[in-house]
Amino acid sequence: MLYTQDLAQANDFASAALERMHKEGLAPTPDHFELWYVYYSRANSDVNRAIDILVANRQKFTEERCQELHQRFLGPSHSEEKVRRAGEQLNTAIRDVAGVVKNVRSATSQYSGTLESVTEKLGGVNTAEDLQVILEAIVSDTEQMVVQNKTLEAQLDKSTQAMEALQRDLETIRREAMTDGLTGLSNRKAFDEEIRRIAREADTNNVTFTLLMVDIDHFKGFNDNFGHQVGDQVLRLVARTLVDGVKGRDIAARYGGEEFAILLPETEMRAGVAVGENLRRTLATKDIINRSNGEKMGRITMSIGVAEYYNGESIEDLIERADAALYTAKHNGRNQVAAAPTPGKRMKKDLT
Repeated sequence: MLYTQDLAQANDFASAALERMHKEGLAPTPDHFELWYVYYSRANSDVNRAIDILVANRQKFTEERCQELHQRFLGPSHSEEKVRRAGEQLNTAIRDVAGVVKNVRSATSQYSGTLESVTEKLGGVNTAEDLQVILEAIVSDTEQMVVQNKTLEAQLDKSTQAMEALQRDLETIRREAMTDGLTGLSNRKAFDEEIRRIAREADTNNVTFTLLMVDIDHFKGFNDNFGHQVGDQVLRLVARTLVDGVKGRDIAARYGGEEFAILLPETEMRAGVAVGENLRRTLATKDIINRSNGEKMGRITMSIGVAEYYNGESIEDLIERADAALYTAKHNGRNQVAAAPTPGKRMKKDLT
């Protein structure tokens, strides 16, 4: 698991996890702690969904049940198991083809020997009967060779289908490994890869790009008041808003918890701020509705920090500047966009 919380958040989640373990009468083992830490930090949507279902059905969290949940969602990853199975299938396909190819090679060698023998025998043919015997031998060996070739073709067709299926499976695994299960956005791993790729392209082509760090305002209080399921609904709503508000090669990702990130390739600060303002205004108009009873629970807002990349800047420094701008937006009252000054440049007043 990848944990991205700051010290204060980590302390809150750790305290909640320990309190819950004590309440449930669970031994303070690392597995139990990780399970409940993940639950309260919302780092794994599958964990939250499974626990919320058990809570709704008033199930007791025994040590056996918690261990099963940990093994199921936080043990060796599902993707790793898929990769292992795909590898086994690939090895089987290779062995099958290799076996058939070996048989065909042997048959081809025997057929070549037969033809050489026939050439020698034809020189000594004196009667029609002798020629008939030789021709029958050639026909028989040719038929065997045709059978071997058909067997190889069938095996190759089968292996080709298996390879295509494996390719689809591996592509699915790759997408799952790069996708946040709750929101459907790119996850932190995908974000880390993409921002480095975009930075390399920016340096190579002497262009820039803009990073937006987005955080939901007062999310913890909202989550505590209405519960994790409604909190998940809020996260999905924000994710849809971000996806609908970007286009083309732009990338929206869940950075961690209630924090999101947006990458805008070949985009300068002014345009990045405009995108942030549009996203902020759009979200602020949407009501949160309790799906169970249709009740309106209010609206949510988000604060955004924007930083423009400059050539040669480290990714860590860029993220730090965007985070600092996000903190400024929070400090100045939330529900606003703040731009980070680019080192060596003076930001215009209309971008502050």
